[in-house]
Amino acid sequence: MADREVRRGDRVVKLSSADRVLFPDDGVTKGDLFDYYAAVAPVLIPHLRDRPFTMKRYREGAQGPVFFQKQAPKGMPDWIPTRQFRTYQRDGKTTRLVDFPLVNDDLALLWMVQMHCIDMNAWYSRVDKPDRPDFVLFDLDPPDEEGGFELAIEVAHLIHELLEEVGLPGWVKTSGADGIHVVAPIQRRSSFEDTYAFAEQAARLLERRHPGKLTTEWLKKKREGVLVDHRQNGHGKTIASVYSVRPKPGAPVSTPLRWEELTPDVRPRQFSMDVALKRIEEHGDLFEPTLHEARPLKTAARALARLG
Repeated sequence: MADREVRRGDRVVKLSSADRVLFPDDGVTKGDLFDYYAAVAPVLIPHLRDRPFTMKRYREGAQGPVFFQKQAPKGMPDWIPTRQFRTYQRDGKTTRLVDFPLVNDDLALLWMVQMHCIDMNAWYSRVDKPDRPDFVLFDLDPPDEEGGFELAIEVAHLIHELLEEVGLPGWVKTSGADGIHVVAPIQRRSSFEDTYAFAEQAARLLERRHPGKLTTEWLKKKREGVLVDHRQNGHGKTIASVYSVRPKPGAPVSTPLRWEELTPDVRPRQFSMDVALKRIEEHGDLFEPTLHEARPLKTAARALARLG
């Protein structure tokens, strides 16, 4: 597979080392990844556009070490826009100003592949309202035991039912790694503190309703059931975007599903790059409604409070 380039007028992305194998057990190369993202860009870019982007770089392939890079690197093409935001370190006190890249078109996306990004990670909010998230995320982490993912599927449906109870739409996708993401789009009026509180209250209500099936317990040794991690709703948090390839065996893709498709036999590894593209051809972007079907969170939060 020869090295190649994609050009739009004066803008160009050159792919080097196209034959380099990124997934050794599967023979998936850097060129394969480049071709996939070129094909999926029309449906992926709307989910990344105008969101501060964190580069998650795998210089030695999917099984090698990874490092996160928030600051736009030196040498990044000047046609990739950036926006500056203040970030906080783990101690909650130390801050720095960071120029985040924005992946707003296919060339920016392909440049990220050239820079060894396998999955595409961006904020829950957009640059015009960075403190106002677009959605509440329910991040499901199955237990490491037989039947763990089947239990996560059951919990995802319980979350969907609760969202319907309180008047929020919910869409589901495989994380592409080991879990499930349920996304509830909201109007950009609420804060990250609001989405955090809503996700926590919803998870704790389901924890009481269905003991043993799900937990909000962070310590793994104390967990029983599927972790519903409300902590992922926070300012500056990132999520592997829908249609991202994940650094797991088989190069699985974070794939949106219809709720009726989320049956007990579903497994993340079923959704390869080829399968994801065929599904888009057949169904279109099943996650497209998350960009438009926003509802007010305050109304849902009041309904949730009444449920106890």
